[in-house]
Amino acid sequence: MRVAFVGKGGSGKTTLSALFSRHLARSGAPVLAIDGDINQHLAEALGGAEESAPPLGAHVPEIKALLRGGNPRIPSPEAMIKTTPPGRGSRLLRPLGDDELHTRHVGRAGGVPLMVTGEFDESDLGVACYHSKLGAVELYLGHLLDGPGEYVVVDMTAGADAFASGLFTRFDLTFLVAEPTRKGVSVYRQYRDHAEQFGIRIAVVGNKVTGEDDLLFLKEQVGDDLLTHLVHSPWIRAAEQGRTDALTSLEPHNLHALRILRETVDAHQRDWDRLHRHAVEFHLRNVHAWADARTGGDLAAQVDPDYVPGSGAAT
Repeated sequence: MRVAFVGKGGSGKTTLSALFSRHLARSGAPVLAIDGDINQHLAEALGGAEESAPPLGAHVPEIKALLRGGNPRIPSPEAMIKTTPPGRGSRLLRPLGDDELHTRHVGRAGGVPLMVTGEFDESDLGVACYHSKLGAVELYLGHLLDGPGEYVVVDMTAGADAFASGLFTRFDLTFLVAEPTRKGVSVYRQYRDHAEQFGIRIAVVGNKVTGEDDLLFLKEQVGDDLLTHLVHSPWIRAAEQGRTDALTSLEPHNLHALRILRETVDAHQRDWDRLHRHAVEFHLRNVHAWADARTGGDLAAQVDPDYVPGSGAAT
């Protein structure tokens, strides 16, 4: 199952992404964390990198070549764009499978397998946008055959920036981390309004709650979308200062909140048809907006009408 953590900058979404990933890994569940934020802090939040790996965003051409496979509708890797959907002949991947992409690009941090998009560095200034790096994540999720009991947890860019691409439609669930402030819930309203158009489920996770007034504020602002909340945590503050301890030492209420997140994910039913329908829709949007003109090709022809979402052999 694919889970995104979003929220305004400073809301704690990276911290929650790391806590949830560690919670899953501690149970023995197969989990892959992906740092998709322009500020690459997920490895640090997980407890520090034990094994680094090349960033996805620096190797998009190679990733395209791998995922293209033998798809006859794609004449070359150069003809692929970030929204190119899979079709018959495409290379489909299992989470953490024994393939070139996972072997090369998965490191470890805090005992959790981790992929990173890479930082927005000086060479990108004035010539690129961060969505070019996120395109690798979009392609990866589009060609991933993950099933129940397998988890991909993505720490997304802050704010509503994810809506600048179709990446926000690639998830089964989106957890929006919100502080009990007006600024904290403003991103929720943006996400809610956009997500409703596409049937995307948003669940709000309150963070840094210090008392009943904070909790009442969140309930008044987000209503039934409030799934659970975390209270102010000395354990998290110590971890952010580098004084890490076993996750079992996390405050009982906050551990309970992590269990609620997992129960919610496990209860959710994957809708392959919806995922593929949105992938095709956003691909065609990009085709008509810029991709055909830039590539000189008919990229709408990349859509395979006979492809069955969620099927096929994966490696």
